[in-house]
Order: sequence, then structure tokens, then C-alpha cells
Amino acid sequence: MDPLIRTVTIDLGPRSYPVYIGENLLDQAGQLCRRSSLEGHAALVTDTKVGALYAERVVKALADSGFKVSTHLINAGEVSKSFPVIETLCEDFARHGIDRRSFVVALGGGVVGDLAGFAASIYYRGVPVIQIPTTIMAQVDSSIGGKTGINLSAGKNLVGAFHQPLAVLADTTTLATLGKREWNEGFAEVIKYGVIREKQLLSDLRHGALSLPALVRQCVEIKGLFVAGDEREITGSRALLNFGHTLGHAIETVAGYGTFLHGEAVALGMIAAAHVSANRAGLPEEEVKEIEAAIKHYDLPTRLPKALPLSKILERVFADKKFVDGKIRFVVTSKLGSAFLADNITIQDLESGLQAIEKSQP
Repeated sequence: MDPLIRTVTIDLGPRSYPVYIGENLLDQAGQLCRRSSLEGHAALVTDTKVGALYAERVVKALADSGFKVSTHLINAGEVSKSFPVIETLCEDFARHGIDRRSFVVALGGGVVGDLAGFAASIYYRGVPVIQIPTTIMAQVDSSIGGKTGINLSAGKNLVGAFHQPLAVLADTTTLATLGKREWNEGFAEVIKYGVIREKQLLSDLRHGALSLPALVRQCVEIKGLFVAGDEREITGSRALLNFGHTLGHAIETVAGYGTFLHGEAVALGMIAAAHVSANRAGLPEEEVKEIEAAIKHYDLPTRLPKALPLSKILERVFADKKFVDGKIRFVVTSKLGSAFLADNITIQDLESGLQAIEKSQP
């Protein structure tokens, strides 16, 4: 294997898998799938935007390694994470002869990864999936850990399954084709890792201290530790990865899927969560400002649009998966580099956090 390829193992016992990080991995997709002992038919799922850029290369790489390949296109955007699209995709699998010996290849950002992963989890009661993330958001976060799903009008990712990939191929050269908005949104998840685990990341981001492959690898290592320690969010430790997401998901849903990119909504949720943390967990004001500065550094939103009523956002919080047994499972931090699940957060606390981003300056 190319010595420039970095490999991180997600340690899940018999379900452990490698995350390959490097340049031009698309051209090695077939070889790396063979390394995972796959055979048969490869169902390549991608969206219309990513497919136009990279599908041909991945199809060739798979075919050169002896795989039969079919390509299955979905429309780009969060609205594709729906039951009708899942049904259409599975029907397309059947028409192309995808069976239990086949596997799914998810080529794209978080939407493709979530949707294709969920299709793989239910088609024939589960076929293998290989994730090939092409955005920063997907490479550092959503492709790792086996969470798959689709959205309901009631909330984001309310239907889904845990379905770990057999491997993840993070080709950092694909990030060069991202638009500025898509590039910036991915750093919301990187900032999150800095808040909950590795404070130095926040400084490294501001000063450009890490190469892109090194940054992806560090984030994958951090997420891998959380996933290995609590694969299905039973103990609560993996739930710390949801810092900023409880309110972020609610904002994303109320605004209408596609109005905010996922990372943009999470950025708003993190600022609100930082203010809740200051009020209820003692997060110092200078560290609240450090979080806000990191978010502003990537031109991510810091203020709620006036058209989004706080009451509607709070209503959506109660539909979130993180609201259990009448209690809000809300992640707070008392100091950068650590986080915990608080059990004393009230709806008034969340309202106060939202008011902070309603009033904040751009």
C-alpha cells in the first residue's frame, strides 16, 4: 500500500474496519474493496453533482479489480433523505440484480452516506457498505461510526439503523472541488471535536497548523475512540459527539431541509450550547468567545434568521432522539477539551441559549 496513505482502525471487535486517508484513493477503490474480502456486484450510489465529478473513476477502479458495477443516482441535497427515495433506490437495486453477495458503495457527502448506508442496512436485510466520503463533513464525521438514516417532517434522522461500513476511503483530493460554503460547513464538526476532546484543534484551525490529511486523521481518531467506547449510544459517552446537535437539528428542521447546510445549523447549535454551558456548567466567558471566534473564522452563521420562531425550534427539540423519558440529554462543557451529558437542563435554559444567537451580531 502507498506509504502516504494513513490508516485508522475503528476498533469494534469483529466489526472493526479501516479508514484509509490519503490522496487519489478513488483510483484504488477496487483494490481496497478486495482487501475487505468483497466480491460480486458493486452498487455505486452517488448524487448528481458528485457523480458527474467522480463516478467514472470509481466505476473504472472497481471494474479493473473484477467487480461488476451498476451506478444509482439520487438528487443532491438533504431532501433526498426520505422514504420515497429509499424505496426508489432499493427497487433500482433489485432491477440491477443486487443480491446478498453484492455490496453498496456510497460516493458523496453526508446525505449520500446516510441514505446509501441505510439502504444497505435494509436491502436483503443487510448487505455490506463501503463509504467513500467526498466532503470534509463526511470525511471527519458522518462516514465514521455506522449511523445511517433518513429524515421525517418531525425531525432529522428519526428513521435509521446502525450499519457499520467494511471500510472508509477518505480521498482528500476530492475536497478541492467543494464550494466555499460546503468547505466551511465541514469545519463545524472539527470545531466540535476541539470543544469536547482536543482543545488544541481550535488553535490549529486558526493558524493552519495541520495538513488536510493530518486534520482528517486526527478527527477520525477522535471519533473512533467515542464510537469504540459506545457504539450504539448505550452508556452515553458517544452522545458527547452531539454537542451543538440537539438545537442544531431543530434549527435545521424548522428552517426547512436545505435552507441551512448541516454544519451551518450545528454551528448555531454550538454557540447556543456554549451559552447554556456558561450558565449551567461554568464555561468561562473567554472560552465561549473562543468557540464563537472559531465558528466566525469559517464564515459559519452565528445568528438565527428572524423568520425562525424560537417556540417552533423548542418544539422540535422534544421530537429529537436525544430527548428521552421526559428529560433533555443535553451536552455541555465546563472547559474546552471536555464535555458531559447534563441532566439538569431545562427548556428555559435552551430558550436562553437560543436567545443568545437570536441577538448575537454577525
